[in-house]
Amino acid sequence: MQELTHYINGAHVKGTSGRFADVFNPATGEVQAKVPLANKDEFDAAVEIAAAAQPAWGATNPQRRARVMMKFVDLLNRDMDKLAEALSREHGKTFPDAKGDIQRGLEVVEYCIGAPQMLKGEFTDSAGPGIDMYSLRQPLGVTGGITPFNFPAMIPMWMFAPAIVCGNAFILKPSERDPSVPLMLAELIEEAGLPKGILQVVNGDKEAVDAMLFNDTVQSIGFVGSTPIAEYIYGTGCSQGKRVQCFGGAKNHMIIMPDADLDQAADALVGAGYGAAGERCMAISVAVPVGEETADRLIEKLVPRIEKLKVGPYTSGDDVDYGPVVTAQAKENILRLVQSGVDQGAELVVDGRDFSLQGYEDGFFVGAHLFDRVTPDMDIYKTEIFGPVLSTVRAGSYEEALGLAMDHEYGNGTAIFTRDGDTARDFANRINIGMVGINVPIPVPLAYHTFGGWKKSVFGDLNQHGPDAFKFYTRTKTVTSRWPSGIKEGGEFNFKAMD
Repeated sequence: MQELTHYINGAHVKGTSGRFADVFNPATGEVQAKVPLANKDEFDAAVEIAAAAQPAWGATNPQRRARVMMKFVDLLNRDMDKLAEALSREHGKTFPDAKGDIQRGLEVVEYCIGAPQMLKGEFTDSAGPGIDMYSLRQPLGVTGGITPFNFPAMIPMWMFAPAIVCGNAFILKPSERDPSVPLMLAELIEEAGLPKGILQVVNGDKEAVDAMLFNDTVQSIGFVGSTPIAEYIYGTGCSQGKRVQCFGGAKNHMIIMPDADLDQAADALVGAGYGAAGERCMAISVAVPVGEETADRLIEKLVPRIEKLKVGPYTSGDDVDYGPVVTAQAKENILRLVQSGVDQGAELVVDGRDFSLQGYEDGFFVGAHLFDRVTPDMDIYKTEIFGPVLSTVRAGSYEEALGLAMDHEYGNGTAIFTRDGDTARDFANRINIGMVGINVPIPVPLAYHTFGGWKKSVFGDLNQHGPDAFKFYTRTKTVTSRWPSGIKEGGEFNFKAMD
């Protein structure tokens, strides 16, 4: 049995708490490793090391920090297959999907190479008589991040790359379900030239999370996960005086207008709804065809596509469409929600409840499901299922379809498929959701834009990556300076306006 470690001060360090969590191979259901769960003392010790290392790193000029990111990109490309294999083995993703996970994180690292430009301050000459003003962007100090199981490479890099290039130290608490890739990333970025102690990986559960929340040295926290935990971390972190950004749950709608290319829409729905076994916060889980005829034609096109999906382990080749879900508990929760949909009156058009994969009967595989005639009062509509389940809610009009997405408590992503530019523009302008796709099913922004939802999908003022990341991981300091010339007589006791 492999025993994993923390990564502290440039070295793999065994846990001392005596507590461990099982790391499964989702394809076989077997425990393949144990990961240590840090206690408060272990976490605080990692923070202390980071705090000692950060001042020198923060004083390093931005161009040199950016060069570390340049080298890190090279090493990520060099070890892409190695990282993807480790990711697939612990998460269950197909090999191409695992590479995509790493690539979307790598793109944020590439964006961070532009740190010297992003960290430039502002200068005003002669703001007053002999007075200049300038602003500085300075690092926060020690920052932290809590990342989810579904993107064990991408989301850690979304957080630690901008934090580090801004001059901060970073404490990463990855998901205990698939912790190997974050440990590998820490090794790689130090190979790229990052000083020891600047990126620390501390594995753990709620005890480690609370240690981060209540450690006075940690200045900011990023989180991605479920909305209830996001609310807890945001409220607690803010009450402790920290800068916090938290990203929660999602229930992403895709509206299909009568004029849409239904073959294109059906292909998009299958990829967006069932890719990565539905374990994406940007997955499309609700299809909203407008009009009965549109709905009937869409279902007719979806069924054969869904029934042809190939489900299997990543070792079965690149033509596998999706793999297992991450744990047995996740599988049980998905099937419970599917049964609730049946019990509450939805029509289960494609029933994957009896799916079993020969040779992998103990794996956490879930068959594809398609519901029709789902209504907003049903649990499968209200809840983020996080599995290969697509619900169809029929709408009588565009306004009704728009209202469904706008009235849902989550506002992460959405999409519309239409050939009509007026409808698309109206949708993009009116929808109260943070990321919008027009004939694009999963509108995840590229690294130089920002990622973030609205409503109960986000807590905090700034989004992930893009320009917002440089704002989140720095403080602005404004300096007003005057250098006296000539002899000054007497003191000034009143605050004088600048002419």
